[in-house]
Amino acid sequence: MTDFHLAQVNIGRIVAPLDGPELAGFVAQLPEINALAESSPGFVWRMVDDAGEDATGFRPDEGDDLLLINCSVWESVEALRNFTYHTDHLRVLSRRREWFHRMVDAHQALWWIPVGHRPSIAEAMERVARVREHGSGPMAFTFRDPHPAPGVGAAQV
Repeated sequence: MTDFHLAQVNIGRIVAPLDGPELAGFVAQLPEINALAESSPGFVWRMVDDAGEDATGFRPDEGDDLLLINCSVWESVEALRNFTYHTDHLRVLSRRREWFHRMVDAHQALWWIPVGHRPSIAEAMERVARVREHGSGPMAFTFRDPHPAPGVGAAQV
């Protein structure tokens, strides 16, 4: 057991406004996928708006109305990996090119946070920037290069 949880953020630029017909298939699946995340083993928290639905109303870059953010907290890298790649989330993930432009720069980051901490949009965007500028490291990393929680050996990632 550790005193840390795993935070994750991913950002994406949608191909059209969220309320447009191009995004209808994506928007229709959000409640199902969010419920799946919340019921998944190891899930702790996800960023939501004041209505408690999702984070699609947030704009992490005030000058970009098409940039969306998703941020959540998990007990471990493995719990997040299982949700991402071994549930119906993969079905939606595999269709991302229909709804999101391909990002040239890093668009996701993982990092360890103290249990009970909830990342802000600014903190999450700082972690994406860290991966973009410095690559994967202990302060912000990716699934391809996970780093252990502070005080945990690398074999336990």
